[in-house]
Amino acid sequence: MADFRADDSGERVRLTAKAEGAVQAVGFRYWTVRKAEELGLTGTVRNNDDGSVGIVAEGPQPAVLEFRRWLRSPEAPGRVANVEEQVTAATGEFNDFDVVY
Repeated sequence: MADFRADDSGERVRLTAKAEGAVQAVGFRYWTVRKAEELGLTGTVRNNDDGSVGIVAEGPQPAVLEFRRWLRSPEAPGRVANVEEQVTAATGEFNDFDVVY
């Protein structure tokens, strides 16, 4: 796997993240979809059994970096206490951004 730095190249990348904190039953998935669509990203968001929210987002690196910033900001719904993340090469497997149940 390539090592992607937090720069603003136009390369398409994938963010795989796990948001922890008060992130379920607060509209987190709905607003995550809205923000991803606003940024032109594709991927998925889902509630995990452990109370966290899992996110996979793909798109141009600048948009993914903005999405990553938003996830960690007070603008995200609920109270995000921690975000575990990994940035890798995009696979292109998604056509849009969906909630997975």
